[in-house]
Formats: sequence, structure tokens, C-alpha cells
Amino acid sequence: MSASSTPTSSPFTRAVVSSMRKLYPESLADKSFDNTGLLLEAPFNHSRRQKNSVLLAIDLTKAVADEAIARRDSIVVAYHPIIFRGLKSLTFNDPQQRSLLRLAQEGISVYSPHTAVDATPGGMGDWLCDIVTGATTPSTPNAAPEIKKSSSQHYSIPTYPQPGPVSSTSSIIPHTRNTIHPSPDPLPEGMENAGMGRTVTFNDPQPLTTVIDNIARGVGYPGGIPIAIPQSTFSIEDMKIRTVGVCPGSGSSILMKGGSQIPDLLFTGEMSHHETLFAIENGSVVIALAHSNTERGYLRAVMKDKLEGVLKGEWEALRGEGVGGSVEDAGLKGVYEDREYAVHVSETDRDPFGIMVRRT
Repeated sequence: MSASSTPTSSPFTRAVVSSMRKLYPESLADKSFDNTGLLLEAPFNHSRRQKNSVLLAIDLTKAVADEAIARRDSIVVAYHPIIFRGLKSLTFNDPQQRSLLRLAQEGISVYSPHTAVDATPGGMGDWLCDIVTGATTPSTPNAAPEIKKSSSQHYSIPTYPQPGPVSSTSSIIPHTRNTIHPSPDPLPEGMENAGMGRTVTFNDPQPLTTVIDNIARGVGYPGGIPIAIPQSTFSIEDMKIRTVGVCPGSGSSILMKGGSQIPDLLFTGEMSHHETLFAIENGSVVIALAHSNTERGYLRAVMKDKLEGVLKGEWEALRGEGVGGSVEDAGLKGVYEDREYAVHVSETDRDPFGIMVRRT
């Protein structure tokens, strides 16, 4: 097979992957269980090429795949790896594998950064710290989700958080923050505070209700706040919080197995029944919003802008090599001459769990 006929992904896809690796080095991911990187490298066909666009999502579901195919994106950056364990087959019988096969057929690749985003300074862990300290608020605050009618006499249809764009605010609660499990050396340049999980320590204890309000705003106003409190507590209004442990997704392995004292508040996506009991029996509060509700808002609040910034340089550099190089194929040369690119955040991506509200 000649070099010219060797399958390869699209030039724009390669620029996206390079940008993601610069922003969230794969070496920071927890390789003891995780599967990060380019999980699906779809072959490039310039005769029916995709747009120079990337779709950001937390989970690669059928709805997200449909969205990418309809817009003709070049690549989906799905935070959670859709290929997590070894595959013995790849068939249409499995609905998740079916999405991968459809994307490959359309020339759309899939990249997963997962725990590299958790560990990177300025990643999801620090974004959750920003939320609890009031450092970011929605630039156009979303109203609480509308409680829509359903065929049920007593319950609404499920509602889901609606995270929107955010902006900095000047009313940040004074605090310090620390990494719970620092990443081992050697660290990539500029990643000195990398690691899993963060602890926020307020200069002065804060009302629990203030922290709850910050969380609700930051993640897009969920229909309710699942919270576990010590049974000795008589009034949430009187509770004060000095330390907050944060971890996106399923955080108990990070927040409760560090050998140190459990923070006053554990803020994560999910924790098991027994782990939660252990926490509240030790006097701590647990807020668990459903796994990906502690992750999804990061895409629009932080990742989109970061990727757009780095991708500009990566795409220009790659284009320069192609336009100034020895590309003879007219179709491929047209690809390199296209300056335009776009980063989209999925409109269909959502956590599997919604909230059904009982009507009074």
C-alpha cells in the first residue's frame, strides 16, 4: 500500500486531538482504570468531507451521535470513554457500538479526555471549587426549570439542569484550595498543582444554604438538590461549612480514601449508600447531584473557550504545513485552505436521571 493510500483521520481532527492533549495531558489521567485518548479514528474522505467542527459532550449517546452526524462534525470530544473495557466484537447488536459504527461510517472520530480533565489545573476539579466559592455565575441566569405537564395526575415530566455560559463575579468567598491526591512526578510543564480532587477551605465558616445556592446556580438549577445531613441536625439554616471536598462524577474513592479528615461537605456526582452513611455519621454533609451533573456545565463554562483558543494556533500551523507543502490533490488542498472552524457544545447531552416533581 502506498503512503498516499494509507487511511488517516482528517487534518482538522488531528488539530483537535493535538489541542486537547496540550490542554489536558493524557499523562495526568488515571491509567489504573481509565481509557483516554483517540478512541475512534474515522478515515478521512475529502470527496465528502465533514465540516471543520467539533462537538463537546459528556456522554456519547445515540442522540449525541445523531447531532454530530446531522451537522457533519469532524470529531466528537466525549468526556466519558464510550470504549472502557476490551471489546471482543463491534456489532450493531449493542446500541453504544452502533453509534460508534455509524460515526465511523460518516467519517467522525471520537476523542475522550476523562480523568485528564479532572486532574489538570483549571479542569473540572477547579471549576467545582469556583462554583462552591461563588467565583462563577451564569452570565444570563437561567430561571428554575419550568415544571411541565405530563399525563400523570401527580407528577411533572422529568426536568434536567440547564447549565449556561458563565462569567466571573467579584463576590468570591475568600478561601484556599488544595489538591487531595497530587499527580505523581514527572509532571508536564505548567501542571504543578495537578491531581485528583480538591479541598476548599473558607477563611470563615459559611452558611450551608449559601453554598447550596452557589451550587444550584453553577450547575444550571437542578429540579432539586439531593442532600444527606447528619441525623443530629435540627436546622439546615443553622449549619456552617468550613471545608468542602469536591470531585466530579463518582467521587468517594477520591474524597474518602485519602487518610485525612473528611471535609464538612462532600460535593460530588454520586456516592454509595454506605459511604454516605459513613460520612454523615462523622458529621459531614453530602451533596450528590447525579453523576454527570457535576461535569456537564464545565463544557460550556470552560472547555469550549479553552479549546477554541488553542485550536486556533494548532489549525493554523497544520494548515500552513498543508498549504505550503507538496499537497498535489486538489480536494485535499482545499481542506487545508479552509480557515474556518467551530466548537459546539451538545444540546442533547444530559444525565440519565431527571427530577419528577410532585404537584401539590
